[in-house]
Amino acid sequence: MDYTTFGRTGLKVSRIAFGAGPIGYLGSSQDQAGKVLNLLLDRGVNVIDTAAAYLGSEELIGKAVGHRRNAFVLVSKCGRKVDGVNGEDWSPTLVTETVDRSLRRLGTDHLDVMLLHSCDQAVLERGEALGALLRAKEAGKIRFAGYSGDNEAATFAVAQPGVDVLMCSANLCDQANLDGALAAAAQAGTGVIVKRSVANTAWKPLDAQMGIYRDYVKPYKDRFTAMGLEPKALGYSREEDWLEIALRFTLALKTAQVVSIGTTNPVNAEANLRILEKGPLAKDAVAVIRQAFQKAQERLGTTWPGLT
Repeated sequence: MDYTTFGRTGLKVSRIAFGAGPIGYLGSSQDQAGKVLNLLLDRGVNVIDTAAAYLGSEELIGKAVGHRRNAFVLVSKCGRKVDGVNGEDWSPTLVTETVDRSLRRLGTDHLDVMLLHSCDQAVLERGEALGALLRAKEAGKIRFAGYSGDNEAATFAVAQPGVDVLMCSANLCDQANLDGALAAAAQAGTGVIVKRSVANTAWKPLDAQMGIYRDYVKPYKDRFTAMGLEPKALGYSREEDWLEIALRFTLALKTAQVVSIGTTNPVNAEANLRILEKGPLAKDAVAVIRQAFQKAQERLGTTWPGLT
């Protein structure tokens, strides 16, 4: 397993994280979740990326691997109203109660990282939500605070005192943050996790997508079509290679310390690990993908933002 230092946190983290959205949104059983989580921990993946909003994912994680708590870096997200908490979205009361709810559901006495989950810049500027996270840090409930989001809000976030971690979108169909928030994070020494790392498999037909991901992937599918990429232009020969191309592209981003990818299937988890072993995509292939993104924007007369 390839490990790196997670920005100024000093944590040693695996290059890929388990993204827990699918086990929550797609209704995985406890047995399914346990098989995937334990497989990845056994193979050296030591970052688990969840959120209070990912339905039952926190409880699934706590029950499956809570006994292995010292083996992984635990990341969650908060800020919007979920079951079992009170207060308005982004209020100190709601943030504080959600931190406590996450600790209960995950069966732990601390989170390594808690992120504000995609609030806008105005919320960050008010400072109340971030202040609540920093008080949770002072109380020992979390080790590091941060922000999950994109575009100008993400760039603003990494400049704020106390924001040690950023999560934002970056993939072959989502490149706005590469020269914006990710560059700012690198300069600030912020720990970075990339979400949507394989563009929600935008190359697949929409009817092959599961659950909420049918709607979630639509903007990426439109971009992917407009970019007009072919595997052979990237050194590959089959449509089946797109997952490898997409993941290796994101792994090639120097500012992406951790790449989050989710699955409900141990077979898919093994496939992701095999791709990781191949390392980043070649520089010339990365350049082709970046040029295709830029040319598609120019042809359509638009600028594609990072998608939250």
